[in-house]
Amino acid sequence: MLMLCAILFPILAGLGLAAWRPHGRIARQNYVLASACITAALALWAVFTLRDGPLFTLLTMGDHLSIAFRVDGLSCLFAALVSVLWPLACLYAVEYMSREGHENRFFTFYLASFGVTLGIAFSANALTMYLFYELLTLATLPLVMHAMDSKARYAGRVYLTYSMCGAALGFLAMVMLLEHGGTVFLLGGSVVCPTGKENTLRAAYVLGFFGFGVKAAVFPGHKWLLRASVAPTPVTALLHAVAVVKAGVFAVTRLTWYGYGPALLRGSWAQYLVMAVAIFTIVYGSSKALRTKHLKRRLAWSTISNLSYVLLGVTTLTTAGLAAGMVHMIFHAVLKITLFFCVGAIHYKLHRDFVPDVEGCGVLMPIVFGCFATASLGLMGVPPLAGFTSKWMLATSAVGLGEWIGYLAAAALILSALLTALYLMQIVLLAFFPRQNRQLTVRVPRQARRDPGIRMTLPLITLSVGSVALGLGANALVGTIQTLLGA
Repeated sequence: MLMLCAILFPILAGLGLAAWRPHGRIARQNYVLASACITAALALWAVFTLRDGPLFTLLTMGDHLSIAFRVDGLSCLFAALVSVLWPLACLYAVEYMSREGHENRFFTFYLASFGVTLGIAFSANALTMYLFYELLTLATLPLVMHAMDSKARYAGRVYLTYSMCGAALGFLAMVMLLEHGGTVFLLGGSVVCPTGKENTLRAAYVLGFFGFGVKAAVFPGHKWLLRASVAPTPVTALLHAVAVVKAGVFAVTRLTWYGYGPALLRGSWAQYLVMAVAIFTIVYGSSKALRTKHLKRRLAWSTISNLSYVLLGVTTLTTAGLAAGMVHMIFHAVLKITLFFCVGAIHYKLHRDFVPDVEGCGVLMPIVFGCFATASLGLMGVPPLAGFTSKWMLATSAVGLGEWIGYLAAAALILSALLTALYLMQIVLLAFFPRQNRQLTVRVPRQARRDPGIRMTLPLITLSVGSVALGLGANALVGTIQTLLGA
């Protein structure tokens, strides 16, 4: 019941906010922050007390179908990540959204999405995960369309179209999994493969990879992520760093390691196909990020690339690769949400959205650009910061396959790291070291020559310090993840 409380409380809190509709901003902010913190506390309580506990079946619909929940090692990672980052995002959002309007509607769905994401994390079987996976689309769609202008409505249509197409493919994979014994997620796979049906199940897995991979922005189902950049920054930060995209990665991991299983897929055409797609997406996303001048879209392309880092680790079908992928999932979430928060603060205070426009602005917003530089160095993989450990683990696990595709993956990681340095450091260098003939062209209103308020800077500082701490304590984190995943 503790898992159910963690899932239902934020959903009911969001509905309560919609019914209450407070007119006072302070009351609404306190309500939202308290709801997010209580939800995080419930989820973390479930993580620490119910790990590898019994299965909780909420509803049974026959021999193969049930709505059930359980906390295993992978659940612990995803639920803890979401629970730590969501309250910080809410704190950031209460100040940012003060200028966007329609705050009651926004925070109604913002809180509800928290509960739905935890539902994905605690799902014990494919049907439960699929149910909450689709609910996440419905809960986040109003957030993407928050502005309700032509661009926001078009972004919402694109998001819904891609999500529905992905859901159809994921549904086929789920049906095949349930029909062949995969009624509960088990590490190593739960499917029972009859003789002669191997290629049929592998084809179903590939469909599921591309279906659930839509939310993970794997090529060719990535374009919705770029369109979603029109949403307010608190939305894009969660979509691109924590909730939606990580739910896609989480679902693919469940399908690969806890559903169809590495034994069925290892060494087959299915493994080579999904690995090749992940490798292509890594390089493609990084190269497109370098060519994009819009700040949020540059980070969106970066997200597309880095999500496939995680998928690459998962699809190596080795325990070392799985652990490396989950380490990068955590590091990327902390680093990328920091970068998005920084870009949102630049828009909030300076109304600048393109790379050339930030030239010379580092002295105007030292906290924001200092945090941006710290997170950029981490995502680039500069030792001993966070990204170095995960990228090194991914490269070594790929090379450890001893096959051509592993060496190709390692080369793609090196090329992507170089491109990441170029498209992030360009922003940092422009901000802190403007060209001399451009220093006098920076014109910013006097009242905007400062960092945003404490509710926006506190999450930035916390996340930046946390990313450095994660890098310095990477060995302990890696050991914990390996223990949770049995790797």
